[in-house]
Amino acid sequence: MSKKTGALIFFSIIILFLYAFGVEFFEGIWSFPSRRMVPFMVIGLLGTGIFTTFYLGFPQIRYLKHGLKVTRGVYDNPNEAGDLNHFQALTTALSATVGIGNIAGVATALYYGGPGALFWMWVTAFFGSALKYAECTLAVEYRDFDNQGMTAGGPMYTIERGLGIKWRWLAIIFACFAVICSFATGNAIQSFTLSDQLYSEVTQVVGSEHWLTVKHQLTDWYAVSIQQVINGILIAGIAGLVIIGGIKRIGNVTSFLAPFMAAIYFIAAVLILLANIVDVPAAFGKIFSMAFNPPAAVGGVAGGTLLVIMNTMLWGVKRGLYSNEAGQGSAPIAHSTAKTEYPVREGVVALLEPFIDTIIICTLTGLTIIVTGTWHHTEFYTTRIDPTFAGDLLNGSLLTSLAFKTGLSWIFPYGDKIITLGVLLFAISTVISWSFYGDRATEYLFGEESIPTYRMFYILFVFIGAIASLEAIWSFGDAALGFMTFPNLISIILLSGVLKKMTNDYFSMEHKAYK
Repeated sequence: MSKKTGALIFFSIIILFLYAFGVEFFEGIWSFPSRRMVPFMVIGLLGTGIFTTFYLGFPQIRYLKHGLKVTRGVYDNPNEAGDLNHFQALTTALSATVGIGNIAGVATALYYGGPGALFWMWVTAFFGSALKYAECTLAVEYRDFDNQGMTAGGPMYTIERGLGIKWRWLAIIFACFAVICSFATGNAIQSFTLSDQLYSEVTQVVGSEHWLTVKHQLTDWYAVSIQQVINGILIAGIAGLVIIGGIKRIGNVTSFLAPFMAAIYFIAAVLILLANIVDVPAAFGKIFSMAFNPPAAVGGVAGGTLLVIMNTMLWGVKRGLYSNEAGQGSAPIAHSTAKTEYPVREGVVALLEPFIDTIIICTLTGLTIIVTGTWHHTEFYTTRIDPTFAGDLLNGSLLTSLAFKTGLSWIFPYGDKIITLGVLLFAISTVISWSFYGDRATEYLFGEESIPTYRMFYILFVFIGAIASLEAIWSFGDAALGFMTFPNLISIILLSGVLKKMTNDYFSMEHKAYK
């Protein structure tokens, strides 16, 4: 069976299941087999990360210094095969990972799972670094080149070329979910969060009853404003201008946006923590204590039960995966474009991602929300600690906005505008990078001639996300994220022997700087 036929059959099945059972059917992947047991998704991700960490001898620690040297361009050879240098490949991948997950995703984890969820995000990041090293090294090893000499890589090529043609069915499943995930996780969620933030800003100026911001009830469950429609048109237009230019334009844009937006966000968060430095130790105390003994619902069962801990762990792992994408299989598509003849050389660059994304940036977000007391505006706090709390419940980027506004009030009263700027830059860069992931998956399934059609639908979904509802998008995005992860994890485990040999061979060589 051809890849095209297999993909069409697979998409038809997904549409049929969506029609028959709705999004709720797909949400089960994050709680299967039951809410009272450790979900297979958590076991798969952490288990594979732990296995890879020990089997390869803790690459996230041993090769960290070498990864920094490669990223700085010490070994860059512009004549080697590939599309982007190591730094551009890293920033393209980071532009997809450092994004809404760092602003809205962390806030959502704390909203439902409490401060302890941040600990499980750290765990996901540490073991995820080994997964990033493994999946990205394999992606460069088994990448292909299209008729125009452009790289074509990612887990679908790793599976088919590394495991053999008999595993093509698994590669097709991964590629199909990568396409779905590009529309939801990498696109609509980003667009929605940006549109929601812009809508909130305009509402603060003109009010919620202005002709721009008043929401028109179109159905019993859906309302939209003219402002949101305008947001969607603008976001889709900006993204389209970059996406149509292909990977080299994407690489040029993200190599500027990623460092710029990370620097602004980092400085602002550090200023908040410095102003609340006496509260930082207590914040870490909450993170560690509530990771293993979170309070149960007021009036419910005793604290520390397995179910309560599992809720905190699940939200930490879900949002940790969403943020750093370790083991998911998306980042290898970007890293496979690197100009290098040594796959391991790009792998050590990739393992830096979870450290930058989760250990640094997500931690800064979580700490600012905790030290400013903003986390009191969460469902976790009101149901498990203080049900008499009278403040508004805030989720996503709005919760982080309040933390920055409160935390930077000693400098100026507009700290929340930094989040608006961060959401703008993060969301746009993530949408741009994810378009390339879906682009490569589409080419694998349907050929080069299908790419213009994919890009057209992708830009359309940018607009749809800007006017859609949050819950439905997050739910389906989480499901697609989980489903595309399993084929990637299977390939990492089955090719671990090859990966170990490649690692040993590479580090037994002498590495000379390129001149």
